[in-house]
Amino acid sequence: MKTLQCLVLLLTFWSCKQGPKEQIRESIPAENNTISHAQGFSISSAASGVTTIKITSPWPNAEAAFTYALVPKEKLAFITLDRDKYDAIIATPIEKIVVTSTTHIPALEALGVENTLVGFPNTDYISSEKTRQRIAQDQIQELGNNEAINTEMVIALQPDLVVGFSIDNSNKAYNTIRKSNIPVVYNGDWTEETPLGKAEWIKFFAPFYHMEKKADSIFKSIETSYVQAKQLAKRAKVKPTVLSGALYKDVWYLPGGKSWASNFITDANANYLWKDTEESGSLSLSLESVLDTAKEADYWISPSQFTSYDHLETGNRHYTQFKAFKDRSIYTFANSKGTTGGLLYYELAPNRPDLVLKDLIHIFHPELLPEYQTFFFKPLE
Repeated sequence: MKTLQCLVLLLTFWSCKQGPKEQIRESIPAENNTISHAQGFSISSAASGVTTIKITSPWPNAEAAFTYALVPKEKLAFITLDRDKYDAIIATPIEKIVVTSTTHIPALEALGVENTLVGFPNTDYISSEKTRQRIAQDQIQELGNNEAINTEMVIALQPDLVVGFSIDNSNKAYNTIRKSNIPVVYNGDWTEETPLGKAEWIKFFAPFYHMEKKADSIFKSIETSYVQAKQLAKRAKVKPTVLSGALYKDVWYLPGGKSWASNFITDANANYLWKDTEESGSLSLSLESVLDTAKEADYWISPSQFTSYDHLETGNRHYTQFKAFKDRSIYTFANSKGTTGGLLYYELAPNRPDLVLKDLIHIFHPELLPEYQTFFFKPLE
């Protein structure tokens, strides 16, 4: 009898310690991590500590959204989720991550968690000196090409999370990784049309590390810097005309009027000559059409891969007809490279739009920022 009483007492104590599992209901409270500019994702948190991230724009014209549940590790044993409602359930904070776009690198570094990065496809594209040092020390595994990422290497690394980048839902490598019980979460920062919209994706990474407050603070600082620069640009007395892009196999590609790049030029208080077009991506035009519209443009920004006037003239002699060529008013980011040839602009600019905007203000309105040293854009050599 005494033994039975002890057993009952022990079971009662164990029951009190364990408690019943908590069932998360389908209704999640409204977002408490405010997303003010980005259109492609949302974040909401439940009282239980579960965070839900919904990706509505993983790629252009996506037909379905992706929903991910982030559960604190210490609560995993006490929470039951309906797995059919989530594309992945991730235990947080994560300790090892694989990312697939260079735009993901600055977010990890800004949060101070770059040491969790264990793998990346095409590491030569990474420009950051801090992350390049980790690559040199064999702390980051080369994973091949993003389109055909080496799944065996990814599985061997056993990351807590793979942050995927894709143009559609047909990446077979990601399906293989999922089948190995490694969560794949899509990041659609590249689909955003506004500079601050792209930069706000730092908040996407924060919940995986329980760093929401830090991400909010970082983004607020960038937002404030951008808005102040935009207000400064409005003081300019002259609004110059601007051309962009260059020919590729007889087609001139340049930013559409609703694109990220076009927004920068407008916010710098300059007149982008295709600002009234409706495309959020690129326009494909003939040389004759561009000459007709922009032959007298005051500035020429981002002339594709060209890094010098000689290079440009060799590429096509008709480039010399533009006023911006004759006046030496062409600026490029193609000369700002990492040690292995990666373009710094493609990596960091989406995360630091305030630096891009200040570069353009200094170029278009040098009187407003006379002492400023451009970060990305340099005069064509």
